[in-house]
Amino acid sequence: MSLPEFTTLSLHVDGHVAEVALDRPDKANAMNEAMWPELRACFDWLDAEASVRVVILRGNGRHFCAGIDLEMLGGMFGEDMEPARRAEAFRRHVLYLQDCLSAIEKCRVPVLAAIHSSCVGGAIDMVTCCDMRYASADAKFSVREVAVGLAADVGTLQRLPKLIPDGIAREMAYTARDVHADEALQMGLVNRVFDDRDALLAGVRDIAAGIASMPPLAVRGTKEMILYTRDHSVTDSLNYVATWNAGMLSAADVREALTAKMEKRAATFAD
Repeated sequence: MSLPEFTTLSLHVDGHVAEVALDRPDKANAMNEAMWPELRACFDWLDAEASVRVVILRGNGRHFCAGIDLEMLGGMFGEDMEPARRAEAFRRHVLYLQDCLSAIEKCRVPVLAAIHSSCVGGAIDMVTCCDMRYASADAKFSVREVAVGLAADVGTLQRLPKLIPDGIAREMAYTARDVHADEALQMGLVNRVFDDRDALLAGVRDIAAGIASMPPLAVRGTKEMILYTRDHSVTDSLNYVATWNAGMLSAADVREALTAKMEKRAATFAD
């Protein structure tokens, strides 16, 4: 397998589990201009690579991610442009950034975020695109955009209220306060808290291995259904899952799963 190479990310695949690491440790993994399209390219590749069944998203260095790079933020406003054209250009750029992060959500396999230390601003936009979030005890979360004069516009305000109670999401967005790991667990923002970064990575890798052992087509279909249900009615979602299974339920995978259980062995599934 030939892996794509990036300047702001590192990518490693071990068996059926891929690990994507934000790799600007000297800048606290702040999201500069190059990181956005690289995230999209990376997750588009992972989406298309049949052997990858689950992805772990983590950060190299002392922090998970300090959010959008301030130099990039300062250059987004096109001060020398006519106002209407500046507004259109800004809107198009925001839509582009949204699309880059949405590639994480659209990736057909589960994406598990392993978060340590700082996860602020644009990093919240990023991790809310993931299927699950896990944290080390030193992790802290902050929707920081209001403190620098803007409404979060790359996904936090749309996805966060789907993950935690509406009032708590509003409080985080209005106050920009820090939410520490224990509170994040209590509100449901993260699934589990580990003692430190090493324990976090070990624990998330174990969870990822468990997912990777499941029938991959069934896992991909389950992700598709959960995302669809979030944005559609119960009636529409029931109809979609019936149609999906009518076309994509694998008789071979069902037979292998049942046979392996009866024979008390690990099941093996095609990619």
